[in-house]
Amino acid sequence: MIDIKLIRENPELVKENIKKKFQDEKLVLVDEVKKLDEEYRELRIKADELRGKRNTISKQIGALMAKGLKEEAEKIKEEVKKIGEEIENCELLEPQFENKIREKMLVIPNIIDESVPIGEDDSKNVEIEQFGTKRTFDYEIPYHVDIMEKLSGIDIDSARKTSGNGFYYLTGDIARLHSAILSYARDYMVGKGFTYCIPPFMIRSEVVTGVMSFKEMENMMYKIEGEDLYLIGTSEHSMIGRFIDTINDESKLPYTLTSYSPCFRKEVGAHGIEERGVYRIHQFEKQEMVVICKPEESMEWYNKMWKYSVDLFLSLNIPVRTLECCSGDLADLKVKSCDVEAWSPRQQKYFEVCSCSNLGDAQARRLKIRVKGEKGNYLPHTLNNTVVAPPRMLIAFLENNYNQDGSIDIPEALQPYMGGQKKIEAK
Repeated sequence: MIDIKLIRENPELVKENIKKKFQDEKLVLVDEVKKLDEEYRELRIKADELRGKRNTISKQIGALMAKGLKEEAEKIKEEVKKIGEEIENCELLEPQFENKIREKMLVIPNIIDESVPIGEDDSKNVEIEQFGTKRTFDYEIPYHVDIMEKLSGIDIDSARKTSGNGFYYLTGDIARLHSAILSYARDYMVGKGFTYCIPPFMIRSEVVTGVMSFKEMENMMYKIEGEDLYLIGTSEHSMIGRFIDTINDESKLPYTLTSYSPCFRKEVGAHGIEERGVYRIHQFEKQEMVVICKPEESMEWYNKMWKYSVDLFLSLNIPVRTLECCSGDLADLKVKSCDVEAWSPRQQKYFEVCSCSNLGDAQARRLKIRVKGEKGNYLPHTLNNTVVAPPRMLIAFLENNYNQDGSIDIPEALQPYMGGQKKIEAK
């Protein structure tokens, strides 16, 4: 959510930003908010003036009574009562204005960074850089589910019976590999100075609307029936929510946190979940990184964070590239975002495995996260990035470490987490 001062002082900047995001249908919101805000401030001024008038007149009542002018005092009491009713009416209208303004403000997109490329959708995202050497294979790389099945590592048919499409059982060495990657990612981030956390896996609606846009919420979140609780789509939601309505000591910034959680997503709009694959699924596990920092440090952290993901994937023999998200592909709260995409030797193309985002002060404003600084309180910036998210990440891992005999090489960095095992082979 942007600062309402922008709409008061520079509404054309807000409108231009909306146009850059190809959301022209939201342009009318700027004028609507501006008008509501003016009426709201006029209402508050009126209420303050009425309170002042009531206080002044009320002082006269005692003096008149002392002089025995009871009739005049009663007239003033009647006037005070009418003023009180007007004040009460103003006080009833104030929260209505606040709610209307907030409702519209939540839909207006955040101001994007000047460096963001302009484009209407993800087809206009821009490659920044490629990392790692693509391994040359003189044999065919099987489909990832076929690789797992030959290693007795996955059972999708049973999961379809118990839970429906979009679920899976991982078993044996593949299940162990899945856990090993998460443990390696955890320790990798701890080694970068991040604090390890395991957050709640359910959050209340006020946190949901604080960390994401309505469109994202509708497409992603599962609601717990009969309760004000949602299953998290990523641990970033509850990690940022942890700081709701707090005033934090500036000397403790930045907060650098890495969190593990299962993630639950509807995947609405995914055009069907691949029948046997594990690319788009309703349930998965993820290691996340979250940073809360001073505004002037957020871009420095943004660049550090995506580089952490690049280095981690390279340590597992997986070539990657970074892709700058264009304006039309940015979620409404984001200032700037890039994807880290892993190389698929089977498909001969890259696919998304991480997403790094700088959200500026949007989440902090929605959730009332403040920092106490030397010059007063201010809103911090929040950032998040995927460390690893298996099983999607497993696709890239299996393909890039696949041998002709069907075995999978375990990179040296991961071997301690696999009990020293150097290969996964069919039993």
